[in-house]
Amino acid sequence: MGQGAIIVIDLGKTLSKVTLWTREGRLLDRQVRPNAPVVVDGLARLDVEGIGDWLLQAIAAYRDHPVEAVIPVGHGAGVVTLSGDRLAFPPLDYEQAIPGEVMAAYRAQRDPFAVTGSPALPDGLNFGAQLHWLERLYPEGRDATLLPWAQYWAWFFTGRATSEVTSLGCHSDVWSPGEGRFSPMAVRRGWAERFAPVVRAGDVVGTLKPDLAARTGLPATVQVLAGLHDSNAALLAARGFDAIALKEATILSTGTWFIAMRLPGEVVFTSTLAESRDCLVNVDAYGKAVPSARFMGGREIEQVIGIDTRRVDIKPDQPALLAAVPQVLADGAMLLPTLASGCGPFPRGTGQWINPPEDWHERRAAVCLYAALVADVALGLIGSKHRLLIEGRFAEAEVFVRALASLRPETEVMIANAHNDVSFGALRLLNPLLKPQGELHRIVPLDHDLSAYRTAWRQAVGEPA
Repeated sequence: MGQGAIIVIDLGKTLSKVTLWTREGRLLDRQVRPNAPVVVDGLARLDVEGIGDWLLQAIAAYRDHPVEAVIPVGHGAGVVTLSGDRLAFPPLDYEQAIPGEVMAAYRAQRDPFAVTGSPALPDGLNFGAQLHWLERLYPEGRDATLLPWAQYWAWFFTGRATSEVTSLGCHSDVWSPGEGRFSPMAVRRGWAERFAPVVRAGDVVGTLKPDLAARTGLPATVQVLAGLHDSNAALLAARGFDAIALKEATILSTGTWFIAMRLPGEVVFTSTLAESRDCLVNVDAYGKAVPSARFMGGREIEQVIGIDTRRVDIKPDQPALLAAVPQVLADGAMLLPTLASGCGPFPRGTGQWINPPEDWHERRAAVCLYAALVADVALGLIGSKHRLLIEGRFAEAEVFVRALASLRPETEVMIANAHNDVSFGALRLLNPLLKPQGELHRIVPLDHDLSAYRTAWRQAVGEPA
């Protein structure tokens, strides 16, 4: 490739994003579209058609740029079924509930956690559960080709179907991270042979299909990479910083999900992870196992405050939210987990308030403290230490990041660019030596002692202090 522009498409659960970059890592443009499931045959599905139409319109805006490549990024709980050159049926939204008897039959066939690093998760978060149910719903599709969500979009642009390990190894139940191959269950069920060929995230899948080139005005020579799982893209971005690369560090990626991924200085065995508390093993772009823990932080925050212009990360409101913290602490106002049932380190908890604040700023400050307290527990479950880099939307929520720095005084807590780490990480597939523009910023703890508040919260949730 020459010195042209690169498009990264990031298809998350809540938002679809398109960014345009120079090969040197300078961001030129960013477009965003909210996602919502569509209902087909009474079931929630991923909005493939709506996202696809928007993507083509979005990238057409770059027809006057020397675009050379497109890199897809996607959330890790989507699986797509192809029949020939079309979708066999619309893919399920992973929050679509699966009937109890179907889930019970599926879980009886799962491999042990030590084999897959995949905990048993609700709904379709293990996409093996989706495959099991889809075979019952659509028996005629048992021979169709399977591919993960990110690689579906590579197929959308090129017509070539592939799979890739960061998506296959993301709590899917179909991958064995230690062996670097499909899980025994995936082999037994015949899914392994149905998945499209496994390639590397940075491999070129093909070039833009002629009809899409004509529709968008982009050159038919544009190359499309296989792409990768979004949190693993954030991990790649973080590794571009000298303070993170090849060192003991943890990346906390924040969005709909808060996902902590530890780059350990020593071997961490799957057997030491708490399967029942949403700990898991991710697989990075190089096929290596990454001990991880997660909770649905963004979704929980939105359940409390709503999705509007007053959200906790909006910059003009940060001083008021910080100023609200002393009153929250004085009143003992706290939120207990979990608002996203079945997820996170307290999967069986029932979310509830203690001394709920009526003031709007105090309520938002309290939910930021909640996110920090849950994140602190999740980080402890994977042995996080020394360095923590928080990336994503909520890296700009000052109460959250400063509270986490207060809760983990022995850890150097840092933030970088809060919006584009995932897409920048995808860009590093083309050039692993690419360095992020700007520097890491050390987070200063809150001015207020959180120890009593933390102890009271942990006692309320039954967590050792």
